[in-house]
Amino acid sequence: MSTEQLRRGDGGTRRGARRRGRAFAGAFAVVVGVLAVLGLGGAALTTVQGPRVTSVQFDPDAAVTASGSRVIFTTSQSLDEVDPSQVTVTPAADFTVDTSGRSVGLRFALPLWDDTEYTVRIEGVTGLGGGPPVTIERTLTTPPLEVYILQRQESGDTVYRTDLAGDAAVPVFTHPHIEDFRATAGHLVMSTVDDDGLSHLIVTDLEGEGERELPLPGDGTVTDLQSADRGNLVGYLFTDADIGADSGREAALFTASLSASRRDEPPTAVTRDGGDSRVDDWRFVPGTDSLLMLTFDGSLTLVTPVGGAPVALGNAVSIDGIARGSATAIVERVTGLVAIDLATAEETELAPTDPSLGQAWSVIGLPDGSGDTVRVLSKLDEAGITVESTSVAVVDADGEARPVFDVPADASLMQACVSPSGRYAALLVAPEVVDNPYDGYQLPLPERLQTHVVSLEDGAEVVALRGFDISWCQSAPRP
Repeated sequence: MSTEQLRRGDGGTRRGARRRGRAFAGAFAVVVGVLAVLGLGGAALTTVQGPRVTSVQFDPDAAVTASGSRVIFTTSQSLDEVDPSQVTVTPAADFTVDTSGRSVGLRFALPLWDDTEYTVRIEGVTGLGGGPPVTIERTLTTPPLEVYILQRQESGDTVYRTDLAGDAAVPVFTHPHIEDFRATAGHLVMSTVDDDGLSHLIVTDLEGEGERELPLPGDGTVTDLQSADRGNLVGYLFTDADIGADSGREAALFTASLSASRRDEPPTAVTRDGGDSRVDDWRFVPGTDSLLMLTFDGSLTLVTPVGGAPVALGNAVSIDGIARGSATAIVERVTGLVAIDLATAEETELAPTDPSLGQAWSVIGLPDGSGDTVRVLSKLDEAGITVESTSVAVVDADGEARPVFDVPADASLMQACVSPSGRYAALLVAPEVVDNPYDGYQLPLPERLQTHVVSLEDGAEVVALRGFDISWCQSAPRP
């Protein structure tokens, strides 16, 4: 082939390449134009239709056990701000609303009722790009509740997980000597005692697996084990084994983290400057890292382990409890029962019930913010010494009582607790108390115990479970 032919061939190749390039560019422009038209049409159609829900996020198990659960609706468009007035939840539940980009979410203030269908309806939802308002409506179904409960037995003390039908109990942890336990969102914590009478704190997951031991301040005994609503935190009172009249720690309050990453950290002592730090009673304040403690000298103090000045709240006889989802503590003063707002230190007296119903010896605030309480009322004989009858009632803010449970005449009520959602009460009863001897534990209790679960809506008994320490209770029973 000649040089001239080579030149002609090379030029032909370049001219062919240019023609093919022009053809590809033309075809590409056509495709881009078609896609642009389709995209504009789709965008126009989306705007005309308004936002559509593309996904829903909701954890039903968490919703019935913990405050602050969420449902998040993701839509096809970025949204205008949704106002709470646009939202209806049926049955009614307290919530907050937030809008971010293409999502609108509801955060529930309290755990939802178990085994219940909730309808969430959001009206007038509009996209930032305009278009007609739409209504978002979805039904959310919550599962039946499961609880943990402790049974002391000669064959070994066992923590069981069970539903509220009472026929599906599963043993999850067994030990020769369990004094007390607490269940958190991700852990079980058992207070055990060895053959030398020394306490140990054993941590597992909710299936009783991954057993490990929490460091204690030393050799001694643990009492009044409690868990916080958040932060993987537990607290307890500790007394040295070798305590004497002039040395050793007695009823000292400690907190400890359950996080695996902090498993080897020593516990943190909670003390009160300028006064007695030995603790008679105490509570975690829900939703915070603060604690309310009542010391041996009768002083009631709000403390924060990580810093902050303690707040003195006067003298008290006992702490009845702090309602979940609130900062209102019910405390018994020498002058009677009062409710203290721990955020402001404001105090109000509780409205008394009809004297014919008996004397209140335990009061639990309900978590719905209504001011309603669950009260244990006992009628005494004329001498004011012997208990003739005991009942449990829901009492409104004006003192009007609605009975929900009567304790059998031959039984004794040991403790009352309210479920996190406020739907149920768990009532610990020792039946046939005259012939029901106490065991020999450091926390002595009658050998036969029943936990009655009743609906606070109508007083109907849901189930009676053998054992005590149902996981709703924030502290152990006080014999």
